[in-house]
Amino acid sequence: MTMKEEFKRIRHEYGKKELLESDINSNPFEQFKIWFSEAVEQNLPDVNAMCLSTVSSNGRPSSRILLLKEFDENGFCFFTNYNSKKGKELENNPFASLVFFWPELERQIRIEGKIEMLNAKKSDIYFNERPVGSRTAAAAISPQSKVIANRDELDKMVMEFIEKHGENFARPDFWGGYKLVPDLFEFWQGRENRLNDRIEYKIEKNSWIHRRLAP
Repeated sequence: MTMKEEFKRIRHEYGKKELLESDINSNPFEQFKIWFSEAVEQNLPDVNAMCLSTVSSNGRPSSRILLLKEFDENGFCFFTNYNSKKGKELENNPFASLVFFWPELERQIRIEGKIEMLNAKKSDIYFNERPVGSRTAAAAISPQSKVIANRDELDKMVMEFIEKHGENFARPDFWGGYKLVPDLFEFWQGRENRLNDRIEYKIEKNSWIHRRLAP
């Protein structure tokens, strides 16, 4: 079977649900909460996984999968190494986008906005709630996104850190949280024949408005 035939074979027709203006909440944060809760109730794997896209100082985009750790009407929070590629890109260009995709529900949510760094106290609280293995990895592997020789070097860094610090250590300054403060949401619901439902929310004069977009 050729690659072209493979792509034809995996085509999926949507049609489980619909997204009508009469069904949506006027507040996009509440609409996100509704959809996110439905995904959680379905026990979907990695329901809080999201694609974070950033842009470098020379306009080159890059994307990666992260986990959403908290959200409210102030924004969407995640944690990472400030010295990583995404951290450096956010330092130069503090605008980003998030995409959640739940194929089992045939739904996607796109969120755009400005990135703010969380305060140290909030980053400390989250860091200390993490399992010791995750805290060790975040603290020991400081050169995130940098080139290393091999896996053995990585394991050595972790072991040396454990021998020196044990299980009790503070959050390193180079690791912490960010919050994306939205100015745009798009809720996408798959429909038959690719006539998908798309509802966009934007801020105009300090209020959220919503409108339908063509598929």
